[in-house]
Amino acid sequence: MQGFDAIFIGAGQAGPSLAARMAERGMKVALVERKFLGGTCVNAGCMPTKTLVASARAAHVSRRAAAFGVTIVGEISVDMQVVRRRAHQITMDTRNGLAEWLGTTDGIVIIYGHARFAAPDRIAVNGDTLTAPRIFLNVGARPVIPDLPGIEDIDCLTSTTILDIDTLPRHLAIIGGSYIGLEFAQMYRRFGSQVTVIERGARIASREDEDVSEALREILEAEDISVRTGAKRIAFARHSDGTRISLDGIDIDASHVLVATGRKPNTDDLGLDIAGVNVDGRGYIVVDDKLATNVPGIWALGDCNGRGAFTHTSYNDFEIVAANLLDDEDRKVSSRISAYALYTDPPLGRVGMTERDAAATGRNVLVSTRPMARVGRAKERDETKGFMKVVADADTREILGAAILGIEGDEAIHGIIDAMSAGTRYTDLQWSVPIHPTVSELIPTLLRGLR
Repeated sequence: MQGFDAIFIGAGQAGPSLAARMAERGMKVALVERKFLGGTCVNAGCMPTKTLVASARAAHVSRRAAAFGVTIVGEISVDMQVVRRRAHQITMDTRNGLAEWLGTTDGIVIIYGHARFAAPDRIAVNGDTLTAPRIFLNVGARPVIPDLPGIEDIDCLTSTTILDIDTLPRHLAIIGGSYIGLEFAQMYRRFGSQVTVIERGARIASREDEDVSEALREILEAEDISVRTGAKRIAFARHSDGTRISLDGIDIDASHVLVATGRKPNTDDLGLDIAGVNVDGRGYIVVDDKLATNVPGIWALGDCNGRGAFTHTSYNDFEIVAANLLDDEDRKVSSRISAYALYTDPPLGRVGMTERDAAATGRNVLVSTRPMARVGRAKERDETKGFMKVVADADTREILGAAILGIEGDEAIHGIIDAMSAGTRYTDLQWSVPIHPTVSELIPTLLRGLR
């Protein structure tokens, strides 16, 4: 039996940083990872997919070059092998960087293998037993395949396995019209594939307000992406050239099928029952406001705790636990303001409540919208699709939430994120003097339009 001050199971965004902080304090730490350092973000999420998004945008901008007075001789083509190789290299560079950093940090022992609880303070891995008074679970999540007729008979792709293909699909059908599915839809359409998005709900990006969902649909359909919502009966069968999808009486022949209908936590093979750790009905580890489980000495960080599904929330989990355990602070998950982005082009930056959610609270809600066509930078770059939207409380003058669907919306939203985090009232922020020409310069005007 090997004794440690702390054991980390999983090496996503939260675990390694907290392990390094503890090692700096002179603690002996074991970091157990069964596959790759870096978790979903590095290996199958943000880094490779946004690299692909960048390649797709380069192709799109090249095709529009003539509109900017730039002449490109010959047809624009995409070499998918080079595209994939570039994404893979960025992943490998980051993964190797993590290995070098953690491997040379005194006090950290990296163990590759599948860890399971043997007791609340003991972990079995590779035939050995590790023990520690503090155990941190950072095991992430994985794509889930829905139970649909015939789906077990076809070779469907997930957001992880599609990263391995280096040929261009003739027709990519995407099951699921949420964030992951929409990013891949636009990406592969720009690479040159025919793309169909199939969503069982009434609209795509259903978490957003209806006007945002509709604008996203218009953006995608303008690039000849077929969007089919309200799909009630979906069935799959092998076809001579791929897969035949029966959709409410209509047949769609696709060469490839990407399933992007959700994710589930990697908690079903950790022996959590042996440790007595509670999970909810979907398998997420139940944690309190400081990310502790019901078992003293065990915490859950990142996607597996159901308190956020993003790299930045996972990293913030590290910050919260480090502040509380190492810096004698009192930080809580409930203090976190929800923010995220959808990396279509143009991107969607989001923070806080939607208009729908704000209205449901019974507050006296104010709303303002402005089209991106009002933004100088958008006009100068001929990228005027989308709009800005902000929601506020008329009584307290709090900014409750915002959406920026438009050029650089994923960056411009941070002005509102920072204001909300600082508790700045919209009546103060609306008189700031922004730099011209930027996307953010419209934010004060947007706030002055609250009605």
